[in-house]
Parts: sequence; structure tokens; C-alpha cells
Amino acid sequence: MIRFEGVAKSYPGVDRPVVDGLDLAVAEGSTCVLIGPSGCGKSTTLRMVNRLVVPSAGRVCVAGEDVAGLDPIGLRRRIGYVLQGIGLFPHYSVAQNVATVPRLLGWPARRVAERVDAMLDLVGLDPAAFRDRRPDALSGGQRQRVGVARALAADPPVLLMDEPFGAVDPLVRGRLQGEIRAILRRLGKTVLMVTHDIDEAVRMGDRVALMRAGRLVQADPPETLLAQPADAFAAEFVGGDRLLRRLALIPARAACQAGAQAQAPRLPADASLKDALTLLLASGAAAAVIEGAEGILTLDGVREAARESGGFTSRA
Repeated sequence: MIRFEGVAKSYPGVDRPVVDGLDLAVAEGSTCVLIGPSGCGKSTTLRMVNRLVVPSAGRVCVAGEDVAGLDPIGLRRRIGYVLQGIGLFPHYSVAQNVATVPRLLGWPARRVAERVDAMLDLVGLDPAAFRDRRPDALSGGQRQRVGVARALAADPPVLLMDEPFGAVDPLVRGRLQGEIRAILRRLGKTVLMVTHDIDEAVRMGDRVALMRAGRLVQADPPETLLAQPADAFAAEFVGGDRLLRRLALIPARAACQAGAQAQAPRLPADASLKDALTLLLASGAAAAVIEGAEGILTLDGVREAARESGGFTSRA
């Protein structure tokens, strides 16, 4: 769906290209997360998809079309864009913000209104309660939900997300990431996302593309990046605790064993092994119960599941 072919971007007076010979493909219906140090070229790469930045060399293709030959305004109306800092229009109501692109496309008023309500409901905001509010009356998490609803309102096949959770309170960020990822997967959107947070990249991406100095270092599924970093830079970037991060990719319910404990602490159905390990260590409990799963999860169960996945060595 999105393909970079030998893409480079240089600026006058800058010694080296900001993006240098990038070859990368994002499969239809998947989420690819660009990550890397500040200045590595990840945001420039993302902005070349909707022609906010024009490549100096190479081609950027969307659905088989070179974007260089497309009208930029028409192109941008076909691509959802979630900005860093959300970027809602402060003088518009929530409904007016969500309706922005459908109105530009000339949709009838009734269809626009129905779509606004559907999108607000999709991102977990009651239309009756939020439709007429202004952005300054919303929390950071609510504003981010509105930003996603606006980006999806015209049903674009492609979504660009530039540091989408950077302005969200850390206490709600993880839950919001999980909810938005579930929505995007259910809708089958093709997503290119930029973040500086390795945990966010692992949580959100079907594939993580690590960049350094404008070049692609490694592009793999999160579990491969964490288990088999391509080089010393990749290993250092994903961190010495990368094996623990892999536990965030394994559902806790898969490690449940036979047994029952009425007083055991409980975890939601979508909890990961990392969630379970954190709860067990923090509470001192011998076991936990996963909502909707049969049996219980113990520390031994976490350890065994992690070992089978390659998350821990046999000495763990």
C-alpha cells in the first residue's frame, strides 16, 4: 500500500541527506512504526507520503501510484493525518472538527452528521455528551480520541500518525494505545506511525522500522527486533531490558494453568505476560486470575511461557 523506493531528502547547507536511500514497504492493512533517535529522518519520511515534504530522489507510492504525480490537496484528503499535539481547531466544536474532511469533500449535511456521531462512538466518546464541546473542555486523552475520529471521518485507506500519543497523560497512554490499535486493526487501515518510544512502537506496530542518520537499520516484526537486533546500534536502542519488553507481546491468558484461587488478584482479558508479572511481583500474590480465562497464572507459569517464547534464558 505504501512503498518507498530509493527515497532521499536533502536540504541546502546540510552536510548529509536527512533521508538517504530509503527502501521500505508497508503492507495493506498493517501498521508500520518508524522509530529512531532525534534527527534520524523518521518524521521527514512520514511527511513525504502526503507531500508535505517532497523527496530529492526516489519514489513514494501509495496504492501503486507515485504521489509526485498526484494533486497534493486531493492526496491529503485521501489520507488521514493525526498530528503531534493533536492539532484540533480550537474555535471549532468537536463535531465541527470531526466533520472537517467530509465537508471539504462535499458530503451532504445529514451524511456528515451521521458520520460524526459514528466516529465519536467508535473512539469511545458519547456523541450526545461530546458533540458540542470545544477542545479546551476536553482532557488530553479525549482530545486525542477526537483527533483520531477526525482522521478517520472520510474513511481513508491510509493513516499517518506523527507522535500521536505524545501529549497524552502517561497514566492513560497505554490504555489509549491499545484501544486505538484495536480500532485500526478492525477497520483494516494501513498505518505509518512515528514515535520515539520503543514501548509504544512494540505495542502499536505489526512492523517496526528503526532508522539512524537517514538510513534504515532494521525493519521487522516487534518480536524479531527485540529478539534479534540487526547490529550493536539496534541492540542498544531497544535496550538491555528488551527481553522483558517481549513479554508485553505475549497474552497472559495463554499461560494459565489448572487451579483456582478465590482471593487472587485479577487482570483484564487482554493483559500481557508483562502485565501479569508486574502485578504478581507488586502484590506478592502467588497467582492471578485472567478475566475470561480458565485456571490461574503463577510466576512459574510466566517463567515457563517466557522461556518457550525465547524471552528468558534457561537460567531465568
